[in-house]
Amino acid sequence: MTQHRDKIIDYNVFKHFILLIVLDLFIMVMPGCLYAEGITSISVYEKALVEKDEILLGKIAGIEGDDHLLIRKLKKMVIGRSPLPGKSRYIGRKYIKLRLKQNDIDLLNLVFKAPEKIKISRSFVEISREEIEKIVLDYIYGKEFWDKNNTKIVNIQITKLPLLPRKKITYKIIPPKVMNGMGTIPLSVHFLVDGELYKKVKATVKIKIFKEVLVTKKPLGRYRTITQEDVYMQKMDITNLPNDIITNYKDILGKRVRRNIWAKVVLRAEYIEFPPLVKRGDTVLIVAESDNMKISALGEVRKSGRRGERVKVINLNSNKKIFARVIDENTVRVDF
Repeated sequence: MTQHRDKIIDYNVFKHFILLIVLDLFIMVMPGCLYAEGITSISVYEKALVEKDEILLGKIAGIEGDDHLLIRKLKKMVIGRSPLPGKSRYIGRKYIKLRLKQNDIDLLNLVFKAPEKIKISRSFVEISREEIEKIVLDYIYGKEFWDKNNTKIVNIQITKLPLLPRKKITYKIIPPKVMNGMGTIPLSVHFLVDGELYKKVKATVKIKIFKEVLVTKKPLGRYRTITQEDVYMQKMDITNLPNDIITNYKDILGKRVRRNIWAKVVLRAEYIEFPPLVKRGDTVLIVAESDNMKISALGEVRKSGRRGERVKVINLNSNKKIFARVIDENTVRVDF
């Protein structure tokens, strides 16, 4: 009986002991609960992704509370500069606390939680190689100089692909100051973010141009007058050909070759010439005129010449040597 009573007493003591512990815990927790009610809390993430140029507290932390004005201020608070697009930086917990104090935020009235280091990464837009190639092709084929039917893009070499911020992106192409339109052409693609230049990308384009050119059918002897039967048109890559190649039949009419030319040679302007209108020993009319008078005399040509060239002529009346410009096969004019 006594033993049974002792067990009841021990059980009651144990029950009171448990109640005291629960009461102590309740007393400890209650002030915290009462204190937490209505207080603003900041929970900084361990990692955060930002888009803008500045790191805002609202983008790297969860902010809760009943003071809406304070929460709005905290969310818009600038912590620092964002890393470049595609890059990351670390910010310490102490630095965030410092920024809160600098913005007149009383930390005693906040519940602040943050890891020792926070990794901030910047979102980005990567312009692909295919997109840049399309930009370059649209530029080339959009110019009148390059006919799509006669232009071949051999390759496009592009430097490092740009990483741009997530904003309004536009571009423009800057060509070289001097450009002949074929061969290797260095272009500069300027990417603008919100209207401001952000990144330059070099795009080197190798272009071949194909044109119909005049080619000799057979060997042509020196001073031979060229006819259409002597040449034919052939489409070929003119990228490495000289600038004075002939691409039209009318450019050879009435002209002769200046030297011997082999068959299957692309004709150039320097290979042909107009035959002289006057030759050494020809008798011509020398004309000299001004506003008030006109004098003419017969003369003898001492050097062959083409239209517009100055040649030496002897005045047959005075036997004096003069220089006159060839007008036609019968006339030369003295320039005053």
